[in-house]
Amino acid sequence: MNCPYCKADVYVSSEKCPLCQSKLMGSDARSIFPKQELLKKRSFLYKIQLFVAVVAIIAAVALDFLFGVRIGSFTELHFSLLLLMWIAVTEFEVTRQLSSGTGSSRKITAFVLVASIMLMITAYYFDILWLVFDWIVPLALAAAMAANFVLAFLDKQGNSMAYLLTILFVGMLPFAVLCFRHKEAPLCWMICTIAGAVLFAGLFIFKGREAMREIRRRLSL
Repeated sequence: MNCPYCKADVYVSSEKCPLCQSKLMGSDARSIFPKQELLKKRSFLYKIQLFVAVVAIIAAVALDFLFGVRIGSFTELHFSLLLLMWIAVTEFEVTRQLSSGTGSSRKITAFVLVASIMLMITAYYFDILWLVFDWIVPLALAAAMAANFVLAFLDKQGNSMAYLLTILFVGMLPFAVLCFRHKEAPLCWMICTIAGAVLFAGLFIFKGREAMREIRRRLSL
């Protein structure tokens, strides 16, 4: 298509000239720009879940502060504030997961760590912090280490060092801190640490050479 006033050929699917907004003449040409249908669908789904989240926050605040609804025997607990905290962190994590500049290892590990902190904060107000800290958190960390172990073999970008360091700091460092602070650690933490040591050893055996090459490349050795 071409513009009779600008005398310019237009190679995009449009009814008006992008320069003078006059009506184009000629037959429609195939656009040279690719259509981002996947991004449009992802953006639309994100807006839907964001709308649902906002509606849930408004409803929770109304029930909590206007109607005085409480959860069981926790008469002093404002559940809407906890819900607001969860939704805000969830939206942040959704945005982080959709971003393309962060590796899978960091995405999974950050998600598990943030979720663990949120669970401990929530458990504190419901008086079940011991259950979350002694059982749920170490199990979540063990699941994160297992996911990193599997992803290390699926990754084709040569990021073995990131997976090794993640397993080391997620699976073994917390146990060391607990032992240093309290001279002992719960059973589930011990199991998590043993699993971390096994996964770290296995990953180092299979991917250690790649990790060393990556370290030398990053340090320019």
